[in-house]
Amino acid sequence: MTVTDAGAGLRLADPNTFAAGVPHQALAELRRSTPVAWQEMDGQPGFWAVLRHADVVTVARDPKTFSAEEGGVVIEDLPPESLEMMRGMLLAMDPPRHVTYRKPLADTFKAKVIADLEPQIRAICKELMAEAAAAGPEVEFVHQVTAGLPTRVMGRLMGLPVEDWDLLHSLAERQTAGQDPDINPPSPEGAEADFSASIDMAMYAIEFAAKRRAEPPREDLTTLILEGDFGGQPMSDLDFGSFFVQLVTAGNDTTKTMLSSGLLALLQHPDQLADLRADPALVPGAVEEILRWANPLHYFRRTATVDTELNGAAIKAGDKVAMYYTSANRDEDVFDDPQRFDITRAHNPHLSFGIAEHFCLGVHLARLEGRVFFQELLAAFPHIALAGEPVRLRSNLNNSFKTLPVRLEGSHG
Repeated sequence: MTVTDAGAGLRLADPNTFAAGVPHQALAELRRSTPVAWQEMDGQPGFWAVLRHADVVTVARDPKTFSAEEGGVVIEDLPPESLEMMRGMLLAMDPPRHVTYRKPLADTFKAKVIADLEPQIRAICKELMAEAAAAGPEVEFVHQVTAGLPTRVMGRLMGLPVEDWDLLHSLAERQTAGQDPDINPPSPEGAEADFSASIDMAMYAIEFAAKRRAEPPREDLTTLILEGDFGGQPMSDLDFGSFFVQLVTAGNDTTKTMLSSGLLALLQHPDQLADLRADPALVPGAVEEILRWANPLHYFRRTATVDTELNGAAIKAGDKVAMYYTSANRDEDVFDDPQRFDITRAHNPHLSFGIAEHFCLGVHLARLEGRVFFQELLAAFPHIALAGEPVRLRSNLNNSFKTLPVRLEGSHG
């Protein structure tokens, strides 16, 4: 395969490529010159990076040609047992299995049902702001403030024991930070160790499911799953383990990233932060722009099931194909002035929640969490400023920060 000069200059598989920030200018150049660009990988077959909005949509809408299940959703080829576990997650299922597993949960995540959670989520956000005020004025925003929201929301939704919430948060963080040695130190086991947090969480979930099956049903998401009809049969404890890992980890990581990256974007655009304070009605639009501007995940992978062609690229059966939301969300053909952060952006069809059948099940919950969190943050702290240099997570998948030092000052701060 021919690697263009533009493609050769940008190594998207290398976690260090994103260490100093997302290379948006290089992505824009590659988007123009080679919208479906071949990327090499060290020690593994390379992959096709799909960079334009329209092409990402094409791949997402054609699960027969571009499978999530065949090779999983990350560009690294996983060991067989790890891949098998990933295939138990909704995000790595193809139809018809995907529909079978998603349908019993769909009603729980509908907009009207999620809207009823607003009082609980607001109460959690008020708790978090009070805790931040007590710890402050200087706090590490990622872990001391944002991380508590998805952990507590998912804990309550699933009926998880409060004493286990910190453990599950720690496991979720280890799982999504496998490429960062500060969070997941190298071990003698090598690459397998990166997946150990997923296995630990799945084992926790299997034990939790066994306990819950022996207890009277409760009105929570765990009961719904354990009593659900998945293709004519209940979900096995093993399947519940994989399912649990996705629900807990996805909600934890992406929400934490949306909130922390969102605050940083606002601090870097103080005029828009001032506008947001002046007019709280701008908050929902600001959340959408944060999701476009700082999408929590750079990409998801598919695997070609047949020889095909995409925007001039000849893709062979078995090739890895990665949908780059980080690039598609700044596609000049779709967004006006795409490199500008604009909380009043009217036309904003970002792809941060995916599209088609894998459109994020928790979309309404994520939007509600974002809206309420920023409302409560701005109400609690009239003055917010950076208190040090933010540090990015080392990852080729997660577009996030591992530390964001800020100074939060209340009305008497």
